[in-house]
Amino acid sequence: MQTFTAVVPAAGRGSRMQANMPKQYLPLGDKTIIEHTLTRLLAHPQIEKIVVVIAADDHHFSSLPLASHPKIEVTIGGPERAISVLNGLSCVETDWVLVHDAARPCITLADLDTLVSAIDQGEDGAILAIPVKDTMKRADISNRIELTVERGHLWHALTPQMFPTQQLADAIDAGLAQSIVLTDEASAMELAGFKPLLITGRADNIKVTQPEDLALAAFILQQQERA
Repeated sequence: MQTFTAVVPAAGRGSRMQANMPKQYLPLGDKTIIEHTLTRLLAHPQIEKIVVVIAADDHHFSSLPLASHPKIEVTIGGPERAISVLNGLSCVETDWVLVHDAARPCITLADLDTLVSAIDQGEDGAILAIPVKDTMKRADISNRIELTVERGHLWHALTPQMFPTQQLADAIDAGLAQSIVLTDEASAMELAGFKPLLITGRADNIKVTQPEDLALAAFILQQQERA
């Protein structure tokens, strides 16, 4: 059975949350957001280690009960996500890695199973995603509609994103060397010429980005636990 390491970049500030601390440490029910996220990842039998990548001045993570978990390793990130992920990859010893957002606490074991089971189909890696359902508009610089974008082949990229560890590290390294903004790990792999597989995930795998997302995430977690 293939085993994985999960890299969880958690060095960001989450300024859109308008909070007095990084968003991953905001309370969500009886735990912080990142504790929910890590608890879900720890529950999957094929994830043998989690590398949490935090900011150099982070004084929050060490106070969490999960900080001393034997499967969790902590390393320091950088000023942007790609650098943080690359730092996290340097701690990975498994051939394959899952990169997951710290602020996606609603990831389910079923979605993790679906993703890792696609390893035989996606030699270039695979990501969880959902097809776009809404009408998509492209705006001009004044936020006026420029055109309607055909949504037939558009997907919302989610996490985790699963790749061969060394290929991902090389792809991120190459992208950074070209000063290209890498918005997710799949974009680095695409630039390197790979074609990752899109795996349909659950729409409730939301990312907590804005204040109103907290209440939605709390509701989703409650419903998932009841189910």
